Amino acid sequence: MNRSPIGIFDSGIGGLTVARAIFEQLPGESTIYFGDTARVPYGPKSAETVRRYSLEILRWLLDQRVKAVVIACNTSTAHALETLQAESPVPVIGVIEPGAAAAAAVGGERPIGVIGTAGTIASGAYAKAIRRTVPDARVEQRACPLFVPLVEEGWFEHPAADLIAREYLGPLAAAGVGALVLGCTHYPLLKPLLQRVMGPGVRLIDSGEETARVVASALRERSLQAPEGAPATHRFAVSDDEARFRQVGVRFIGDRLARAEVVPLA
Repeated sequence: MNRSPIGIFDSGIGGLTVARAIFEQLPGESTIYFGDTARVPYGPKSAETVRRYSLEILRWLLDQRVKAVVIACNTSTAHALETLQAESPVPVIGVIEPGAAAAAAVGGERPIGVIGTAGTIASGAYAKAIRRTVPDARVEQRACPLFVPLVEEGWFEHPAADLIAREYLGPLAAAGVGALVLGCTHYPLLKPLLQRVMGPGVRLIDSGEETARVVASALRERSLQAPEGAPATHRFAVSDDEARFRQVGVRFIGDRLARAEVVPLA
């Protein structure tokens, strides 16, 4: 049994959907969330820069005595997961492999769709991860950069969101995908819209939910679970602009986000 918190980090706000999945699936576990709001977005930055930022955050989380680290950022997972795993004395789990594994498990002859930011799609990380399980899988990818500002504006069912979703997802629907991986942590908030556009025959894969399952398994395997009945606490930190983080973050996780502290990193 281990009362230490789980560390979760993202380039900004979107990783709160991963935090929410962990809250729901592991209600007895405490967490510390760090959003690098001073340096968001990570997508356009070089792989070397993303690795450097991710290592800085890892070191800060380790200083907070976390028992595991979740990279709740697709870009950071794509560029920095192996580096962080090599540097960390505690388990480090990214969001790509769990989502890819769930998509690969859907099976069938239909292609698998992946949507994400331009950086995540350009990295090809999901396609590579899916093909490690299903080498001959047909993967249809599509960058959907406008989904992030729509989510942060709260336009989940706005006519503009519907129009943009149909424009982005049209080629994937035409390709007949059987599963659609939501390869950006903002996208789960658009699930009802995305399901409506893709139709009931397409399974939406929420990487955050799949990652929470992997975290639960990793804690069990290493006997790191919190004691039964232990009170869970949730701490939030950002590198800048905590007011906006709280304002937008409540759309992701509600009243849990009562306050956030500012922790500038080098």
